[in-house]
Amino acid sequence: MIEEMLDRPVVGVDDLQDAAGPTLFPEEEIVSSSMSRERRLKFAAVRGCARQGLRELGISAGPILRGPGGEPVWPAGVVGSMTHCPGYHAAAVARSDEVAAIGIDAEVNGPLRHREMISLITTVEERTWISDLEASHPEVSWARLVFSAKESLFKAWFSFTGERLGLGDISIGTKESPDGEFTARVFARRKGRCVPRPSRLTGRWMARDGLLVTATTIPRPSHGEDGRRAARTGR
Repeated sequence: MIEEMLDRPVVGVDDLQDAAGPTLFPEEEIVSSSMSRERRLKFAAVRGCARQGLRELGISAGPILRGPGGEPVWPAGVVGSMTHCPGYHAAAVARSDEVAAIGIDAEVNGPLRHREMISLITTVEERTWISDLEASHPEVSWARLVFSAKESLFKAWFSFTGERLGLGDISIGTKESPDGEFTARVFARRKGRCVPRPSRLTGRWMARDGLLVTATTIPRPSHGEDGRRAARTGR
């Protein structure tokens, strides 16, 4: 799925099997030693996807550890993102001189556990179009899709700026007919790295086999750009 959503220079790799995953490097063994068996399997499985992606970039496999916030620490010169949910693991990687940041997320395509959660993860504007699409396209859990899209954006934004966004810092939109794309406005302006911050982002999503997968990239600004143009995913 993920490879259909991200075009070169981004490499996407996924796995729909709940397999044991690759052998971990000693440093990864230490990091995962206190995890439950299930969590450790997912930890290994997403790293298997990531290592395959790195090989496609011509980069040798090595340990992928975790930063202070739990984010993956990629080899020098690489940006990427990883995600997993029941029955699905994925990673996306690119060279940092070609792409500024990547964010991906996967969720089960089902209703939120508690309906009242929708008011916590969505804005009033989002709830308007969610209601419309729930009526016309009930096969997609639109509230959960918004949550997944924001998760993808959070990951990309943190990688790019070093800032953590809240659910209310992003507003997700979609066109009247769902076509696998979403748009986002970013309202947060916090202190962080001295980098241009795009105020509008776009991403892609897919609903298949009981899953929702979302992805966004922030392109590497070309010389002279101020970073305010929309960041586009995979096109």
